[in-house]
Amino acid sequence: MYSNSLIELDRAHLVHPVASYRGHEKQGVRVLASASGATVTDASGKQLVDGFAGLWCVNAGYGHESIVEAATRQLRELPYATAYFGLGSEPAIRLAAELAERAPGDLNHVYFTLGGSDAVDSTIRFVRYYWIARGQPQRDQFISIEQGYHGSSTVGAGLTALPAFHAGFGVPFDWQHKIPSHYAYRNPVGEDPQAIIAASVAALRAKVEALGPDRVAAFYAEPIQGSGGVLVPPKGWMKAMREVCRELDILFIADEVITGFGRTGPLFACTEDEIVPDFMTTAKGLTSGYVPMGAVFMSDRVYDVIADAAGASAVGHGYTYSAHPVSAAVGLEVLRLYENGLLENGVKAGARLMAGLEALRDHPLVGDVRGRGMLAAVELVVDKQKKTPLPAAAEPARRIFDRAWDNGLVIRAFANGILGYAPPLCCTDADIDAITERTRRTLDQTLEDPDVRAALA
Repeated sequence: MYSNSLIELDRAHLVHPVASYRGHEKQGVRVLASASGATVTDASGKQLVDGFAGLWCVNAGYGHESIVEAATRQLRELPYATAYFGLGSEPAIRLAAELAERAPGDLNHVYFTLGGSDAVDSTIRFVRYYWIARGQPQRDQFISIEQGYHGSSTVGAGLTALPAFHAGFGVPFDWQHKIPSHYAYRNPVGEDPQAIIAASVAALRAKVEALGPDRVAAFYAEPIQGSGGVLVPPKGWMKAMREVCRELDILFIADEVITGFGRTGPLFACTEDEIVPDFMTTAKGLTSGYVPMGAVFMSDRVYDVIADAAGASAVGHGYTYSAHPVSAAVGLEVLRLYENGLLENGVKAGARLMAGLEALRDHPLVGDVRGRGMLAAVELVVDKQKKTPLPAAAEPARRIFDRAWDNGLVIRAFANGILGYAPPLCCTDADIDAITERTRRTLDQTLEDPDVRAALA
């Protein structure tokens, strides 16, 4: 068992993200010590299958020596190079070129960030610059989707549409607007795909009309809404929304921070959705979480407007660690691993994962199973016909996470009783089977929870 002193140091000094500070002080930290493949080991020696790839990010899996070697080599040769002053480094230049070559359509320009939140922030700045450059500064209204997630920076949290990211922070701002989610399991129009698409298209058009057709700057959408509960839109939904934005001359931003780099099957979900956005944001799987990095992909059309408007003047947006050479070196090696078997294995493992989770539909608590590739969710209810969520008294986020942990499984347990899955693409059949078997055990234990039993009665 790891020492109590480490737990006390954590209690006293480390502020954890998206946590109840007092609750965390009471519960204490669980310290992770090592990892390999799809398995993590805590400081007491307990091994668990990581069914969530860290935070949807360790797509390649843990312990790839070639990634460690790429980072180490770069640290020795050139540990830092600014991209300011017209300077650069070979890894960053090559990574931008490799990514542009693989991105959909004309997304040929790449701006590197530290992660997903500042990638989204960067798009907001670029979008505003674009419309001012086009002589339409009044286009300053932004639209996103209920239950969407676009980071937790100050402006990104306003585009995010989850209450925890708004409460106490004074967001969203009055220029940030939402339309209803496509959430098929709980959509007022029912579960018919075409009805859902039509409702979303109508909602976007109505919102644009209400704000003023010449006021809307951009629309943000995730190919799959991750932190909102792994909400998978009907096939054709992204394409339909993209077409509306093109018709209304609204910039379309595809947020692929979670879905990018093999999470849904292909390198980018937009490829499968058959769309080319104006901007695409990525992070997480870009470096498989080994080091921080994000990226904004910008279309030729947008880049040319910004570049021509700036002329000889600088475009005043930059980060100290943009295009960091060590992160870029890792990104290049991770990309090589994806294309040398990991993407293919992820497709195979994803099919097995979805089949295993689908087999849980007979469980008394399972209301819905959904997903695409290695991104999935199981939604729990106490009444399948009425789709009644688990009661708040059952503390689903904490208790279900704890049960899964005790069973040797790491998953995302949401407060509304949704279980999220995003395992590494390297998962073996045994890893996937362990995820589904340990999930069923966790569900059986949850069924015996007194607060759940009371709600079932």
